[in-house]
Amino acid sequence: MSNSSSGKNPDNNHYIGELELAVGDVVQELGWDEDIDFEFRNGLEDALGEEFLMEEDQEPVDAVLLWWREDDGDMSELTDALSDATTNLDDNAPIWLLIPRASRPGHVSPMDVGESAHMAGLRTTITAGVSEDWLATRLERRV
Repeated sequence: MSNSSSGKNPDNNHYIGELELAVGDVVQELGWDEDIDFEFRNGLEDALGEEFLMEEDQEPVDAVLLWWREDDGDMSELTDALSDATTNLDDNAPIWLLIPRASRPGHVSPMDVGESAHMAGLRTTITAGVSEDWLATRLERRV
């Protein structure tokens, strides 16, 4: 993981800081759909200087972005999605679970996130407000 904080477009570097990532980090994106925040997504990808890997990619990654909405499934399905998200994750690398804010359609309760994370062998750490519509919660493997 690089320690540099100067991406291809310096105007987008705040996205790197919010998610504690670095230029050159390899990130896999899961759960993409038409309702995501494209300004955030494209800004982060530009700041990293790397295109996101997709669900079918199998190489090791420095982080996973997992977009999740209430309609994507219940707690059991979220637990499964979180477990699957760890497949290509390097040791000590985070999963950033992106959920709609409480006032937005598709919101998932923080209690459900915490319980699903726990059942998947993960723990929640911090939350970042990455856009008007989406919150990102950092999940890490429990040690």
